[in-house]
Amino acid sequence: MTNTFRAISLSYKTAPLSIREQVAVDENEAKTFSLKLKEMFGFQDILVVSTCNRTEVYYTSADSFAEQIIKLLAIEKGIENPAELLPLFEVMDDQRLAVRHLFEVATGLHSQVVGDLQIPNQVKHAYQWSADVDVAGPFLHRLMHTIFFSSKRVAQETSFRDGAASVSYAAVELIEDLTRNHTLPKVLIVGLGEIGSDVVKNLDDKQFAQITLLNRTRAKSENLAEGKDYRVAEWENLEAEVAHADVIVSSVRLDTPLFTKQFVENLNILTFKYFIDLSVPRSVEQEAEEVPGTLLYSIDDIQSKANAALQKRLEAVPQVHQILDEAMAGFEDWSKEMSISPTLQKFKNALDQIRKEELSRQLKNLTPAEAEKFDKLTANIINRILRSPAVSLKNACRRGDQDQLAEYLVELFDLEKQTMHS
Repeated sequence: MTNTFRAISLSYKTAPLSIREQVAVDENEAKTFSLKLKEMFGFQDILVVSTCNRTEVYYTSADSFAEQIIKLLAIEKGIENPAELLPLFEVMDDQRLAVRHLFEVATGLHSQVVGDLQIPNQVKHAYQWSADVDVAGPFLHRLMHTIFFSSKRVAQETSFRDGAASVSYAAVELIEDLTRNHTLPKVLIVGLGEIGSDVVKNLDDKQFAQITLLNRTRAKSENLAEGKDYRVAEWENLEAEVAHADVIVSSVRLDTPLFTKQFVENLNILTFKYFIDLSVPRSVEQEAEEVPGTLLYSIDDIQSKANAALQKRLEAVPQVHQILDEAMAGFEDWSKEMSISPTLQKFKNALDQIRKEELSRQLKNLTPAEAEKFDKLTANIINRILRSPAVSLKNACRRGDQDQLAEYLVELFDLEKQTMHS
């Protein structure tokens, strides 16, 4: 039976965050899980992609092991009832479907924010993990490099990655714009709910500002700051921290504004202070902007910017699909040729065996110099004989009937028997 590239996928489209959190794996877990899959099932290509929005396993096998993989993942993550996970995973046992899905995930077409670069980068990390533990074969190597080349084309030839299409990322871009003339501006993030946490994560790669995290629950600030060069402040010091900051990003959930006009007046602002209010309802009183030196940006301002960028990205989606179609066509031609290469190698081995057997009968009567000439001559003859079948098989791949031609070749030259004798 022919090996097939397959996939299982649990994502924000099929499961709530509470489930996605349970099955997410980090680098060490992904590597350990990949090695277990190789040991238990003998998969040739394994790729484990895990983010806050999806956990996916790609593998090459003659048979589908979707249920076994899901149950093993559940056991590894300590989930008591693995059967409950089964309906939440999308199973792709058709190779073309699995390959296309990975193309689209790695390009950003399946990101919650279309075109978001975070998922493509995480796919690159996942591929590196596979390479690190030697579970990436020729098929996966070729596939990933084809995907990376396509992703580069998308970035260069379309507007699919232009602008900040999420509120949190648009907020980060605004912070950069506002503080362009500052040297290491002081940015205070107040409130670390979903959107506040997203802003912090989007700031991770920037390194243009001094970041301070302030949340009612200090533990949440500490978790987000772990391994990063962030300050963690106490909620009781809110007023002092705001006075010290150049930019305040607020995403707290309160019935009434946290930052009133009176609060801002008490700060005695001497230079510009920027408030970015991402809360609903608003956490910065509209009248606060009347205080000299205060500039206020509401979530509507940010959302408008994000929506414009998102619309531009959506308009580029047909171009992205066209680029992926072209890359897929080239990859499919290569993978079809790969599928018949073992047959071609068997044919070459069979002819070479005949050549060697005949040469051994004649070598007794030849000098070493003559033997070397005959060896080179007969090897060249074999290579010339192989050219025509090789070209025919490659043409058959493009037509899609390579399997039938390969079977004829096996039967005509009894290649299975030749392989047993070799």
